[in-house]
Parts: sequence; C-alpha cells; structure tokens
Amino acid sequence: MGRPFYVTTPIYYVNDAPHIGHAYTTITADALARWHRLIGDDVFFLTGTDEHGLKIQRAAEANGLTPREQADRTSVRFKEAWDQLGITYDRFIRTTDPDHYQVVQEFLQRVYDSGDIELSTYEGPYCVSCEGYYAESDLIDGVNCPIHNRPVEVLVEENYFFKLSRYEQRLLDWYEANPDAVQPESKRNEAIGLIKSGLRDVSITRTSLQWGVPVPWAPGHVFYVWYDALINYCTAIRGKEELYWPAVHHLLAKDILRFHCVYWPAMCMAAGIDPPAHLNVHGYLLIGGEKMSKTALNQIAPADLIADFGVDPYRYHFLRDVSFGPDGDFSYEGMVARYNSDLANNLGNLLSRVATVVDKKCGGVGPAPTAGSPLAAVAAAVVEDTASAWDRVQPPEALEATWRLIREANAHLETNEPWKAEPGPAVDAVLGDALEVLRIVALLVQPAMPSTSAEIWRRIGLDGMPGDELLPAAAAWGGYPGGLPVEKGAPLFPRINVDR
Repeated sequence: MGRPFYVTTPIYYVNDAPHIGHAYTTITADALARWHRLIGDDVFFLTGTDEHGLKIQRAAEANGLTPREQADRTSVRFKEAWDQLGITYDRFIRTTDPDHYQVVQEFLQRVYDSGDIELSTYEGPYCVSCEGYYAESDLIDGVNCPIHNRPVEVLVEENYFFKLSRYEQRLLDWYEANPDAVQPESKRNEAIGLIKSGLRDVSITRTSLQWGVPVPWAPGHVFYVWYDALINYCTAIRGKEELYWPAVHHLLAKDILRFHCVYWPAMCMAAGIDPPAHLNVHGYLLIGGEKMSKTALNQIAPADLIADFGVDPYRYHFLRDVSFGPDGDFSYEGMVARYNSDLANNLGNLLSRVATVVDKKCGGVGPAPTAGSPLAAVAAAVVEDTASAWDRVQPPEALEATWRLIREANAHLETNEPWKAEPGPAVDAVLGDALEVLRIVALLVQPAMPSTSAEIWRRIGLDGMPGDELLPAAAAWGGYPGGLPVEKGAPLFPRINVDR
C-alpha cells in the first residue's frame, strides 16, 4: 500500500449547471489523482455537490421545483459532465446524503459541547450568492458584495454562533508552524491578513428556512450552508480518518478562501481534529477579463468545447494554459492555437512520422532503443521535472517538461532524417529511440490525457495500459522492447482551422 493521498474539489452549488470554471478545478484534481496513482500512492478523490441553503431554495422556486427536485436535477448534470470529462472520483458526495447529515450533526455537536457555539442575534449584510455574511466595511460602495458586486440583503435573525474570535491566536500559531499549508504564498498571506484584521463570531444556523441539516440541540434551526458543506471532507472518509486525515489536499478557488483557510481550520480545532494539511488556492477562470457568472451571461459549458476539440484536448488546454494560482483568461482562439502547436504539430506529428517511417523502413516493426541515445538523459531529466511539478500542484510545468522531451525527439528526427536513409542499424537506432520517447510520453501525459496515452501505447504495439507498472521505474530509459508491430493510423489530432 502506497502513501495516502486525499484530494478534494469544492462541492458545487446546484443552483445552476456546471461551467468550465467548475471543470477546471475538477480536472486539476483528477489529474493529480491520476498522477498519484501512477506513482503508487493510495488515492482517495472526492468531489460532489452542495445542495442546501437559501440560494438553492430560491433557484428551486424560480424553476417551479422543490429544493430537493432542484438538487436532484442539477446534481445529475454535474455527474454527467464529470463522466464526459473522464473524472475518476472515488466518491461523488451530495450534502443531502444521509451519512452526511449524521456526520455534520456529530461534528457540530462536539463543537457545541466544547462551549464554542452560543446563541445570539445576527443583524447585518448577507450575500445569497456567496451564502456568506459580511461586515459593512467589506462591501463595495457600502452596498455590494465584494465577490459578486451585487447588492447584499440585511438579515436579522436569532442564530447560533461559532466563537471564531477565540481562535485568532491559535490560527496564527498554526500558520507559523505550517508555513506551506496554504499555497501559493500570496494566498497564505491573504488568509493571515484576514485573521490579523480581527475575527468576528460567525452565524452557523438559520431559522428563516428549513432546507438544511437540522440542528440536533435546537429544533427549528438548520445549519448554515457553509458549515454543512465544509464537513463533507470528513463525511467521505468516515472510518478511514487515520489513513487520510489531516494529509488532505483541498483544491479551491480564491473566492472561498475565507471559508476554507480561516473558518475551516478553526472548526477542526474546535471539534478536536487537526486542520487540513494542504489548501491549494487558484484564481478565477476569466472570459474576456471577467469572472464567469449567470448575470454576466458568459458561462461556457464543457460540452460546448468538447464538441469542437474532444475530451483530451479540452483537458490538456486547461491544465497546460492556466497556471494554478493566478487568474487565467480563456479564449477560443488561444485554445485552437495550443491545440495546433502542441497536439497537432508536436505530439501528433511525432507519432505520425515515426509510425510512417517504421512502416517504410522497418516493415512496420518497431526497433528497440539504444542505451547511449542522446535522448536518454533528456528523458531522465523530464521525468524528474514532471514529478516535481505535479508534487507542487503545477500542471502547466509538468506538461511543459513532457513537451520538452517531445520537441527534442522531433529535433533528433530532423537531424538524422531516417526517412532519407537506407534501412539498417542507423535507421533502427533513431526510430527505436523515438519509439522509446513515445512510450515515456504516454506514461507522463496519462494524468492529463488518459485516452491519448492509451492510444499511443496501443499504436506502438505495447500490451496492457500505461500505468500498469509504477513510475518512476516504468519511465526508465530502455523499456520499449522492440520487435512490436507499429500502427500508422489516422492523425491523433487533425489540425483545426481558426477561421471555421
């Protein structure tokens, strides 16, 4: 059994259908899960939907549905989208799952019993879209939510409050003792800044709606959605806590940093468990410089792009072109350019030209690589750099390293021009080295492009699947045995005309 690796996405609101921003976080988590399976880790990958709260209740009313009907219909759409994208989650959790109700009630009962939850009255600004409470000083122009730039509502309600203010120093001590817990550093500094600015006690129950998890000690109250939602990370590993907690890797967008990087560690402390070990925060996926939203009418469904590019090119583009940390700006033209340059011209061309020349010069049978190939050292460095990048949750760097090997292999072919030479040992050496590069590349691209990886593996005559043997040993130079049939096949990535 390998090292435990627990990776989570946020759970997504079921007020609307999934868009490419949701898919970006989920594909990144899936690629990380696939990579860690490749290196032999014991992976548990969690995603799902957040189904309670005022936002969902209002969305249901607008659609003429009950909250449960709204949740059922939209949760299925997320599952369908993730299935289409090849997401290999171990559990798709719904906050309406019966075991989640039980874990939420047990978790917050412990906090209540410890004296960190008290009854009080809340009066102040509330953003329904965020399902979040704000101080007036947080608002834009005194009226708008800082995330959604829409007017907030003023709520007055008797609620139970989590005594977050008691945890200021404990949180600061935890950040000091765990300097790498929140990445990147800019987001860590932002979380510390929120704590140092002073923490107010926060409402964790509601009485003005009933669509939520009932509070066991207070009939008529339900838990406020965030305190229900965050605990899903514990529900999913119930009975396996010693294995997977606190060594979890939470992936999240920056708009929910406050909840995950301030409230959640404090809640864990109050419940008597360690805070999460890793919180990886990314920026927004922007369209024309703007965050995707229903009001901006700029949401793009994953299926719209998959129809034009295919699943693996879709996955590759967002993993390669969007750095994990800062905001990323999506454009269709940029996606076409990346597809044509990296997939059609580099990887696709390498496979096509090698298969064609093996057919012509070697009777369609692939030669073995040479031990002293100049590509061997490149491959070893690329494997190391790829592993380092995935470990740091930097998919663009991991894929750039892999493409360095692809470019070197294409350059090696251009230098030696085996298509011009007579069949013989020199041609066999060049082609064997290129086939070995394709074998290693098939392993390294598997987290990003699983179907492409399997197809390369098959076309160069290898049995089984990439990943049947574990990295890094599987990617050691010399693994292609030679003597295997190599299939020419259709182009993996036909070029896309930008003008169409």
